[in-house]
Amino acid sequence: MNTAAFNTLPLAPEFLDTLADLGFKSMTPIQAQSLPVVLSGKDVIAQAKTGSGKTVAFSLGVLSRLNVARFRIQGLVLCPTRELAEQVAAEMRKLARGIHNIKILTLCGGVPIGPQIGSLEHGAHIIVGTPGRIEDHLFKGTLNLTEATSLVLDEADQMLDMGFADALDNIVSYLPKRRQTLLFSATYQKRIEAIAERVMHDPQMVKVEEQEVNTSIKQLFFKLDNNKLRFNTLRLLLLQHKPQSCVVFCNTKVETQKVCDDLQDAGFNTVTLHGDLEQREREQTLVRFANKSASILVATDVAARGLDIDDMDMVINYHLAHDAQTHVHRVGRTGRGGKKGLACSIYGESETFKVAQIGDVYERDFEPSPAPSLNLLDKPPFKPDMITLQVDGGKKQKVRPGDIVGSLTGEQGIAFAQIGKINVLDNTAYVAVARDAAKPAFRKLSEGKLKGRKFRVRRVN
Repeated sequence: MNTAAFNTLPLAPEFLDTLADLGFKSMTPIQAQSLPVVLSGKDVIAQAKTGSGKTVAFSLGVLSRLNVARFRIQGLVLCPTRELAEQVAAEMRKLARGIHNIKILTLCGGVPIGPQIGSLEHGAHIIVGTPGRIEDHLFKGTLNLTEATSLVLDEADQMLDMGFADALDNIVSYLPKRRQTLLFSATYQKRIEAIAERVMHDPQMVKVEEQEVNTSIKQLFFKLDNNKLRFNTLRLLLLQHKPQSCVVFCNTKVETQKVCDDLQDAGFNTVTLHGDLEQREREQTLVRFANKSASILVATDVAARGLDIDDMDMVINYHLAHDAQTHVHRVGRTGRGGKKGLACSIYGESETFKVAQIGDVYERDFEPSPAPSLNLLDKPPFKPDMITLQVDGGKKQKVRPGDIVGSLTGEQGIAFAQIGKINVLDNTAYVAVARDAAKPAFRKLSEGKLKGRKFRVRRVN
């Protein structure tokens, strides 16, 4: 276990103070290996899985190079999805809070481009965004990268999987040739090597071995005699284990939506996450799954990359992943923080070789498990303890979590213990409440006032 401290690095005191305040005592392996090279100004290719601490590594690199007094865009971070971009920007803002007047903007698709253009007119130091939207701004002439000194490609393998190779080349053509480029990726494929050759200068390779494969997660494999039984097997596993929080992984967007629809038709409390959803739908999906008012999330690998949700009881691979390393990433969603985890994988005869490849990674043989009893089909699906209420008011209307708690627990209200997670976004707020308190909670919020005014309230299904 690497225990190197951050104060062994040539970091400004304000960063060291912030890291200490945030509870970062020692570096993770990827931070310890990459940060000395990153801070020296060299280009770096770093291979490490999601959750390894890479965001802190490249963020400190970008922030350390900033000249805050110069109000120009000096850093660009590209991410494959909106969710990951938002998470990266939030992490960077936390790390930068010891330095005044740093402005970090997110530019992602799925939302109107007009307000983003307005924000850019006011200037920024760092841009975090998705390739498609960054490319849009460059083509429109609303984004100026001529003074950028840092480029980060985060989850580069996923960006290539999503078909962003041409967009990355286009974006790089707008950047100065003299800059630092940091490429972080969970896997290092030939395509990564090819793009690195095009956009990087003499990069140093840093790789954290996947020695932390979690062997404590219980893994079960279910072999199908007939592919038509795949969905039935999924239903039986959910009925048998009744997970409060479970991700079902599918390999395509179309498959993801169909499995979600079919589970909903069968009475399961299910949401889905894939690239074709509108921003509001993605928002609601993530909120409901994180606050435990939806127990099952059906997602593709790309959509689930960067999900920051703890306490996941179970992972189900509806189809096996394309490669063994992706399987390890999927399975690692459960059993975090020393807690028990369960991963179930459904496969057909033609996928048997993949099970053997997965076994090689874990250094064990996985034998097929017996399918759950068909008698379970008579049982009702698990209903989450929480439901979500949406308030049509958020940060821009000065609504705060405390206002919502105060409204709910006022006269003839509900108990504080019946309130779950509260998420206040720009123009919307979501609150999870206990299922048995849903009616009085809805009445209190819709009949009462927040910030002296009434807001529309609805139950999110």
